[in-house]
Amino acid sequence: MNFLAHLYLVRDDEQLMLGGLFGDFVRGLRALRAYPPGVREGIRLHRFIDRETDADPAVKQLVQTFPKPYRRYAGIIADIAFDHVLARQWPAWCDEPLDDFDRRVRRILATNDGPAPEKALRFMRYADLRGLFAAYADEPEFLRTLTGVGRRLKRANPLGQVGAIWPDMKGACEQVFAEVMPRIQYAVDDWRNRKSTITGS
Repeated sequence: MNFLAHLYLVRDDEQLMLGGLFGDFVRGLRALRAYPPGVREGIRLHRFIDRETDADPAVKQLVQTFPKPYRRYAGIIADIAFDHVLARQWPAWCDEPLDDFDRRVRRILATNDGPAPEKALRFMRYADLRGLFAAYADEPEFLRTLTGVGRRLKRANPLGQVGAIWPDMKGACEQVFAEVMPRIQYAVDDWRNRKSTITGS
């Protein structure tokens, strides 16, 4: 799952949403301790979601269906593809319009008075310029996002050419997303319920 899916999965809790945004940019226990408890839980939950998604049998099988040389990067492709599918199918998953959700995410970040990773702030400035979360529904924007990720990787990679295989992989990604997303939402809700039972909140 990528940014949009992480935010969607905790859409009722602003602190967890901030943690969902920051999760890819916070490394190490010392860095984690700099954040308020709710945001720390969101960062931990972000990592839990990543582990659950990567371990899901349907996702593992999907990764193996990507042709070489894309298979090595299939986890990255699938994560961003799932955001694309979620954005395209948003009304089926969420009552809040995607444009409104996009604006709410920006407001949550803008009114955050706690620490924030500089890389997360740079990402959100880029997202503001592009209206990125809503734009994920657009296939060219989805492919441009993959190209941008590919440019940031140190090793030469085929992420900029995913458009060549996307017509063949689109249906499989949509099918796996529809199967996996309810399982991940259940796992997230269970994680949160167990945490609230432990803390008594």
